[in-house]
Amino acid sequence: MTSTKLNIVVAVCTNMGIGIEGRLPWRLKQDMAFFKQLTVETQDEQKKNMVIMGKKTWMSIPTKFRPLQDRVNVVLSTQLTEPPSGALLASSLKEAVNLAKSDANVENVFVIGGASVYREAVEGDCPCRIYLTRVDKEFECDTFFPKFDTDVFKRIQNPNNVPTGINVEGDLSFTFEVYEKNLFPH
Repeated sequence: MTSTKLNIVVAVCTNMGIGIEGRLPWRLKQDMAFFKQLTVETQDEQKKNMVIMGKKTWMSIPTKFRPLQDRVNVVLSTQLTEPPSGALLASSLKEAVNLAKSDANVENVFVIGGASVYREAVEGDCPCRIYLTRVDKEFECDTFFPKFDTDVFKRIQNPNNVPTGINVEGDLSFTFEVYEKNLFPH
């Protein structure tokens, strides 16, 4: 992998909440299907994408779904001494990105949570794209996506693989938005 572009995938409610007590506060099948498609599909079928997550995010995934199939899973932790079964272990986001750079079979890198990993990715100096699902309702949350500067992260037209318009599932409406941090300062 030659690029270190990070792709952040997150769903937020109106107060930028992303979780409560280690779980998602909502269940949106369309969003989960989009997440899987986005993080699994590659241009080169010989390659895989890497998903990077903190230890709490890893633990929040039901055991039967760990590791996330057809992706290289990397768990960030400074406390674990052995990698979780089916995953790689890194002590920092930078170390995880270096794992991706050194693996010729990794096509894209996705940051999938939690809050501190998102913050490090948003505030870091790597080129970055945010795939944000905006749920149009406020939920009680104890974990939040960090505020990001919309002068730095510009909303872009949704790429081909990203649904457009307002989506409705049950009593929830949501939209998919894409933001990109300029790769190079002007």
